[in-house]
Amino acid sequence: MRFFEFQRNARNETRRLLLAFGLTVLLLVLAVNAALALAWGLTWGFWMPGEMNYPRHYFVVNTVVTLLFVLGGWWVETTRLADGGGQRLAQQMGARLAQPSGNFNEQRFCNIVDEMAISSGMKRPQAMVLARDLGINAFAAGWNEDDAVVAVTQGALDCLTRDELQGLVAHEFSHIGEGDTRLNMRLVGMVFGLEMLYRMGQTLFDPDDQGRRRAAALIGLAIMAAGWLGWLAGHALQAAVSRQREYLADARAVQWTRSREGLGGVLRKVLTQRRDGVVPQRVGSSVQHMLLVANEGRGGKAEHWLDSHPPLAARIRRIYGRDMGPLPLRQDDEAPAQAGKPAASVADPETGWTLS
Repeated sequence: MRFFEFQRNARNETRRLLLAFGLTVLLLVLAVNAALALAWGLTWGFWMPGEMNYPRHYFVVNTVVTLLFVLGGWWVETTRLADGGGQRLAQQMGARLAQPSGNFNEQRFCNIVDEMAISSGMKRPQAMVLARDLGINAFAAGWNEDDAVVAVTQGALDCLTRDELQGLVAHEFSHIGEGDTRLNMRLVGMVFGLEMLYRMGQTLFDPDDQGRRRAAALIGLAIMAAGWLGWLAGHALQAAVSRQREYLADARAVQWTRSREGLGGVLRKVLTQRRDGVVPQRVGSSVQHMLLVANEGRGGKAEHWLDSHPPLAARIRRIYGRDMGPLPLRQDDEAPAQAGKPAASVADPETGWTLS
């Protein structure tokens, strides 16, 4: 895998998409002003005698209100997501603290988190487990390294080898180190602000208790149209940024572990679970981008523009350089010592010595 090239390409693509996101907000402001200018003309201006004039500071007020909703929504939503840190958000998703003292798989997971913290030079995140989720998955959460968590599902603990679990943890460490959780929370907030603009127009357009529409209903309809288009474009750009960050995290995981079989094996086992009909735990759309693998869309190409993750087959192809099939859902690691069976002796073919 050409992981350095893939990392560079993903970062460049992210910068272009963030620039496009800012351009979308600018175009939204222009679209709202144009729609409101037309709505004003249809409501009053075209029917009044003499030259049509807009109210004083009409476009300035429209621009300020639009930005207030977009930026205000961004601030409200990012504050809500960041409140209490990564551990609180993980608990809201159903995760609990790992219990290494009483469970071999969770002890192995905690050891891997310690190892990855040392090898990456990052502060150790809190290790957590989604004990009720039998699908293979994981996520990282936190505003920064100080309140970060890495959580894995019970399915990942039960089905992955040590190398595969290490690849999965390395992927999540990349999201923390690259600031992806913080970036995505900001993008979620911006999309929420665009949705608030749509809802403001909906409030103006909806009839009153007697079923009558106000004079500003046409203005509300114009704001709804502009807000919906802005929300759709913003959501598509947010998903595109998230897909590039997944490619970047995949490449960084291969770089840190020096093995494509680790993370590659994880994704191939996810293919097996999907083939066998294992349904992953459903999470809200606002945190969908945080998962290692998201729920697959069932729509056409247009719906896939809103997918927060690249297709599994594409990610596997980037890791291996070719298409690869599913893997059996089993752990090939050596069983823990308390299982009661000593390890078998192995004879070295060159020296004849017996290793046990």
